[in-house]
Parts: sequence; structure tokens; C-alpha cells
Amino acid sequence: MRQLFPDILKRAADVVLSLLGLVCLSPVMVAVGIVARVRLGSPVLFKQTRLGLKAAPFLLFKFRTMDNARDSGGQLLSDGDRLTSLGRFLRSHSLDELPQLWNVLRGEMSLIGPRPLLPKYVSRYTARQRHRHDVRPGITGWAQVSGRNALSWEQKLEMDVWYVDHWSIRLDLKILWLTILAVARREGVSSVGHATMPEFTGGGQ
Repeated sequence: MRQLFPDILKRAADVVLSLLGLVCLSPVMVAVGIVARVRLGSPVLFKQTRLGLKAAPFLLFKFRTMDNARDSGGQLLSDGDRLTSLGRFLRSHSLDELPQLWNVLRGEMSLIGPRPLLPKYVSRYTARQRHRHDVRPGITGWAQVSGRNALSWEQKLEMDVWYVDHWSIRLDLKILWLTILAVARREGVSSVGHATMPEFTGGGQ
């Protein structure tokens, strides 16, 4: 069982760093918001329900990266077809994730932890995979610095559980440093043939 003091220290670091990030990166966020508004229209932010600590739902914020293109029947096109050149740029530099600093400040996320996933996935997890909800989800995490979306779902979820079992301040600092390198290299942004990842259909993938 993790000790109380490191937990408090992690949350304190999340509050301080997310607040600093929101202040220092506000010019970047304003600029991205203006460009997104001109190129993609309204809304600028993409909002979606995800699951957090103990599988509690919350509203995640990201900069919008897709348009609303539809087929002749009025159905939205696939993510890959709707992902714009601006969206690819934002994703490759992880700029679309910046609004999640607000989720961190609110306590719904941590800077580092398993990525928050869709509510519909929770019934598809194995008993082991459900342990990923024993910590707050993160903007970045062990899976993100170990291959990101180039990994299979099975690999990513196993890394999420490994992180929960081995969490420490030292590990978080390592992930933070590796995240800086991963963003600089722009590796693993998407799975082959997909804008990000194919849908998760079950624990055996």
C-alpha cells in the first residue's frame, strides 16, 4: 500500500505545476485557441466524459483537432478522415493536451498516471486491468513514454497496471523527463492506420 505522505506530495506537486503551467503557457493556449477558432470554427475545446480515480466520470478538456465532415447520409466520417492538418500539428506536439492542466488543477487528473479512457471500456477490462483506476489518470504516463499509441491495447493497459503497482516520486520524475524527450521526437502519435488508436474491444487484445 502506498504511503500517505507521497500521495500528498504528488497532489501538491500537481497543483503547483498545473497552476504554473496554466499561467506560463497561457499565451500559447490563447494562440492555439485563436488559430483553432479560425481554422475549425466553434467550439475550440473538445469535451468528453472519461473515467478517473475509482472509475469516477469527469469531463476531459482538449483542443479540438477534427472537423465535422460528414458523408452523404449525414454520418460523421472516421476520425482519420476528419483529422485536419492543424490537428495533426497539435497532436504531434502534444499541444492539444494543454487544457488538461485545468483537469489536473481541479483534482480530476494528475500530471502523471494512466491515460483516462472512455466509460464504455470499463466493462471490457480484465480484473487486473481495472486496477488502472486505483490512481488518478494522467496527462502522460508510463505507456506514453514507452511507445504511446504505437503500442497495442494489451501492452498499454499492462503498463498502466505496472505503474500503479510500482508508483513512486522517482518513477514520476523519470516519466516526466522521458515525456519531454518523447514530445521532442514526436514518436508514437498514432497507431498504424488510425488517427490515434482503434477502439478497445476487450482485455484479450
